[in-house]
Amino acid sequence: MQTDLTLADPDVAPRRKLYVAVAGNIGAGKSTLTQILADTFGWDPFFESVDDNPYLADFYGDMRRWSFNLQVFFLSSRFKHQQGIEARAGSVVQDRSIYEDVEIFARNLHDMELMDGRDYVNYCELFSIMTSYLKPPDLLVYLRADVPTLVRHIQARGREFEASIRLDYLEALNVLYEDWIERYPHPKMVVETDTLDFVNEPEDRYEILSRIESRLFGLFPVDS
Repeated sequence: MQTDLTLADPDVAPRRKLYVAVAGNIGAGKSTLTQILADTFGWDPFFESVDDNPYLADFYGDMRRWSFNLQVFFLSSRFKHQQGIEARAGSVVQDRSIYEDVEIFARNLHDMELMDGRDYVNYCELFSIMTSYLKPPDLLVYLRADVPTLVRHIQARGREFEASIRLDYLEALNVLYEDWIERYPHPKMVVETDTLDFVNEPEDRYEILSRIESRLFGLFPVDS
């Protein structure tokens, strides 16, 4: 595969503002791809609040106790990101969309009986009110990965609080991701990360970037 072709130059690419979100399970490579897209196209990156999250370590230690607190924190953080995204003059790329909070993580916690029914209903109502004010991404890039791939990535980055994540938890999230991405009504692109290593393989990285470029800047862009 040829990898020396020039991708879209942010200085000559269409000037319309773009909003791209990168979705996927824990360890799928969202943050890495978000940074690659920001560097390649000159977009402003918005990263998920992980290191400054006051609930995450407690949550992995006791999911039932901290599930609602964690999800409200993520929802609040991502809503602030959305406001910042919409206020930006230039294009942006976001690490995980706000829709994954309710469709995947809160739903999974409720299904596993780790979030109280009243809390779940309250959370969903709050989510519905917040998202009614927001614009969906111009393109959602979903990083699909099997559990072994997720585990390998999680182990490689070595976050201590992620060491206790259970395999059945990751498997349940994957099931919900597949259901959600099938129903997602806006422009989307699925990337198979089990067979593409965009972190270490330049050809794989180029393939993903060229696909995204084609969707956004090609003859038939996502909003055509």
